[in-house]
Amino acid sequence: MKILLIEDDLDLGNGVRIALADQGFDVVWVRQQEDALRQLDAGACELVLLDLGLPDGDGMRILARLRRERQTLPVIILSARDALEDRLRGLDGGADDYLVKPFVLAELLSRVKALARRSYGFDGEMLEVRGLSLHVPTRRVTVRERAVELTASEYALLKLLLVRADRVVTRRVLEEEALPGAQENASNALDVHMGNLRRKIGDGFVRTVRGVGYVIDTVVARKEAG
Repeated sequence: MKILLIEDDLDLGNGVRIALADQGFDVVWVRQQEDALRQLDAGACELVLLDLGLPDGDGMRILARLRRERQTLPVIILSARDALEDRLRGLDGGADDYLVKPFVLAELLSRVKALARRSYGFDGEMLEVRGLSLHVPTRRVTVRERAVELTASEYALLKLLLVRADRVVTRRVLEEEALPGAQENASNALDVHMGNLRRKIGDGFVRTVRGVGYVIDTVVARKEAG
């Protein structure tokens, strides 16, 4: 899971980044509103940790924009503003959780995992859809308890699709996040890797959305009788 950490404090930001990375999360850390908006426009993150006191603006502006454009993206506010009205303003503004600074990293990790679990079914260790399982710490992939050996590119594609199960992942995001350099090396690299991945895990997991990208559905729609 890719987490966007928006925090201007160097010590706190670095501590949070390391703690999350140790738990298997992919963290992008920015310190200014401008950089945060650029990352959000790219659309590659699955969860946001948002500081409100940024050097070039108020984090509440970022939250307001998120709730206009990406209503379901999970957001946890990290702020030194501990007054009740501040917490209510953040939660009423659309944040899923509000953690007051200073906080213990263990509590933040627990809240991140709980929110990721509620939003995506991801706890930082295991991703599972219809008998297809990916254990993040060991990179072990199984299909109905049968071990499957994947290349690094195939693993990256599968992890990205599982983290975003039920959400179509565009070709551009797949290439940029899982196959860096693919567009420069070969225009059909994504199709080749996806074909190999499908062959190894079996039919029925990865669905093509023609002209857009790919998705793994948590529930397969039944075909209507003819």
